[in-house]
Amino acid sequence: MRHATATEPPVATFSLVARDPDTGDLGVAVASKFLAVGAYVPTAVAGVGAVASQAHVNTTYGQRAIDMLAGGASPADCVRAFRESDDGSEVRQFGIVAADGASASHTGAECLAWAGGVAGDGFAAQGNILAGPRVVDALVAGVARRDLPFPERLVAALAAAEEAGGDARGRQSAALLVVGEGKGYAGLTDRWIDLRVDDHPTPVAELGRLLALHRLYLDKPSSPPRRLSEEDVRWLQGVLVAAGHLAGAPSGAWDEATERALETLYGIENLEERWIGGAALDPVAWQHLRERFGGETA
Repeated sequence: MRHATATEPPVATFSLVARDPDTGDLGVAVASKFLAVGAYVPTAVAGVGAVASQAHVNTTYGQRAIDMLAGGASPADCVRAFRESDDGSEVRQFGIVAADGASASHTGAECLAWAGGVAGDGFAAQGNILAGPRVVDALVAGVARRDLPFPERLVAALAAAEEAGGDARGRQSAALLVVGEGKGYAGLTDRWIDLRVDDHPTPVAELGRLLALHRLYLDKPSSPPRRLSEEDVRWLQGVLVAAGHLAGAPSGAWDEATERALETLYGIENLEERWIGGAALDPVAWQHLRERFGGETA
């Protein structure tokens, strides 16, 4: 059995662990007056579960819970196992959501006030050293929203919890981890969104800004694509010529040289995930290029 020691700093924080009922994606959103909270609290694996471990954090809980869930255990089984195997469980706090939406939230009796949590179908919300229970209530209300996509919903819930008082000590860091089958970069992993604000005066707002950038650079092309007119092609060729990627004067006619040059520009601008090819552009990428290179948005 492992005892909590005086050398373990409390990760005083509020966190939301959730499953998207529409897609099955799993996520953890967390904020704290603690340096780099995203390095310690969240763990998630698509198709298995998501975990937030905090207070006098036991950094083994995340992977242990994932292993147990993968083996058929429930979140409630994980709570029992951790309490039985860890003498420090009364100073620890964690939330778990399984891939089927089953959930559990544990707050040890010795966690620093205010501390508590709520678990329901597809979510677990918890926090310690908070301004009060209204912080957790704001997390619960936030995850119930359906007017935002899942990642934005998690960040909005953090913002609402912060507005309700958040960590009683102040603000420092925040993180968002969202996993989904094949949703990682180039479809190679399940780690779709992994953003961390390690030290910032307004970490939740900064996390929202980073999420918007993630959407710009790493989302797949939106539809329908923008079919380029002759005027569009001429403007784009002017940009490519000025940047040194294309030779000659803009003609307004789409050709192989223009396509190769544009693909180079996409790589430089980190827009490769939005590449379509041919005389059609992802509309978000088009808007970005118009703003980036001085054209009027259209």
